[in-house]
Amino acid sequence: MISFWPFELKVKASVGQGVWAAVPWLAFFDPLITETATKGFYVVILINPQDETIILSMNQGTTEIYNEFKTKRGKSVLRRRAKDMSDRIPEYIQGFSEDTISLGSDAALPEGYVAGHSFGKTYKAEELTEEQLSNDIYKMLEAYEVLVNRGGTTPSDVMHEQAESMDVEETRKYIISRRIERSPSVRKKVLQSKSLKCESCGLDPELDYGYRGKPEHTPLDVHHAVPLRGLSEGETRRYRIPDDFLILCPSCHRVIHKQDDPSDLGKLKSSLRFKIAREVGIDQY
Repeated sequence: MISFWPFELKVKASVGQGVWAAVPWLAFFDPLITETATKGFYVVILINPQDETIILSMNQGTTEIYNEFKTKRGKSVLRRRAKDMSDRIPEYIQGFSEDTISLGSDAALPEGYVAGHSFGKTYKAEELTEEQLSNDIYKMLEAYEVLVNRGGTTPSDVMHEQAESMDVEETRKYIISRRIERSPSVRKKVLQSKSLKCESCGLDPELDYGYRGKPEHTPLDVHHAVPLRGLSEGETRRYRIPDDFLILCPSCHRVIHKQDDPSDLGKLKSSLRFKIAREVGIDQY
């Protein structure tokens, strides 16, 4: 059933390597946020073998936080961000609980999950039905999608500064578009499927700078040019590679985001006040 749900997610699980893990888990990752349980935020199913309970949780990776803040302060950071996450999508946490979870272990990994827990639900194993778990996972993944669209754990002032706008909806659209553009998997696929030169001014890193590296490392940007599909809440997000993207130099990319319509390549081209030297017949050195 999960394979037919309208979510673009990666699913991973762990029961331990060689020996059983203190807390076996199964997690759902949005690739725009993370593809690993060590960083970002994600939906995870945790098993407490001692209490024979199953916990469905909106949670966070601890390793990245601990590396920056160390363990003690890192737990405080995780708890603060957990509250920020639930506060950002209050209407989507109905039916779930923000109470602290119990995993029956004081090991580092379980304690990290406890600190990073934002909201969820705990079930007694003998009372849980497949239908109930399936329905709750679906609701949780809907909440996850909305949380991603609303900026996740990024503070509002940071998002407004990046978007150079105080309009909430415009800021959210900008942030999610930038997440798509900067996704390593998206960038690599787009650059491998299109000509590696700016589609606006014509800058060609190979001809103009002598760049000979891998396509994904080229000094060009991937621009998500088509309005986000499914940005309306309750709908799924979709984009097509390479159809929905432009390849632009950093300068043209910055300018197109200043336009009223950031998908209007024609307007961007018409605003150019220069041409690449080879296009006007000037010899290159």
